[in-house]
Amino acid sequence: MPNLDLITGAGESPAEPIVRKIGFADLTDAVAKGIGDFTAMPTHVVFLAIIYPLVGVFLARLTFGYDVLPLLFPLVAGFALIGPFAAIGLYELSRLREQGLDVTWARAFGVLLCPSLGSIAALGAILMIVFVIWLATAMWLYQSLFGRAAPESIGQLLNDVFTTSEGWILIIAGNGIGFLFAAFALTISVVSFPLLLDRDVDAMMAIRTSVKVVLVNPLTMAAWGLFVAVALAIGSLPFFIGLAVVVPLLAHSTWHLYRKVVAH
Repeated sequence: MPNLDLITGAGESPAEPIVRKIGFADLTDAVAKGIGDFTAMPTHVVFLAIIYPLVGVFLARLTFGYDVLPLLFPLVAGFALIGPFAAIGLYELSRLREQGLDVTWARAFGVLLCPSLGSIAALGAILMIVFVIWLATAMWLYQSLFGRAAPESIGQLLNDVFTTSEGWILIIAGNGIGFLFAAFALTISVVSFPLLLDRDVDAMMAIRTSVKVVLVNPLTMAAWGLFVAVALAIGSLPFFIGLAVVVPLLAHSTWHLYRKVVAH
């Protein structure tokens, strides 16, 4: 369990970061700059991001091996919940390049020297808890509709989901519940990790700042969340391999989004 001081801070706290109002053009520019980072550092980011699809493949194999096939889609969808934490090293690469420093993949591990490392770990643990709750909720929903017997194959699962009334209830309710989880994760983490990497603040201040970013820019952040969701869905095909490109692009873009929406 994360130390409470890492979440709430101890002693005198720094001033609250100033949040700016941004528009859709700022999102486009952040993505363009993220692509610029990726093209400038492709070897490094692909090397790091390959960990992400490998974890995805491992989880998929685990799903097949333990007869919990209904969790395959929730696992894929759930990557959006833990992605901001998984991409922490890529934010560091963008930060270093922004400063005009030489960048190698080893420099990404500079996050281990970050003063807010404990808060980063604490917030990462919070997102992991949200991820686990999402998986448990998805499994409960499936079993409440289809019972505890797992489908024998993907074909049977797809047939159950798309050709039965229970399946359509699962699709509608599952996506609705998943949206709530994703909206919550986006709200507390859209700029939290870049802020923790950039400044010596506690996790609670990072979360408050992220929430404020969403409240000040509701439509812009909704568009950003939709972009992230679509990009991750595309990157998950086939078998998560596309995430080796999508994750670094999103990570670098997120860093530049942070720079636009939080005053230096």
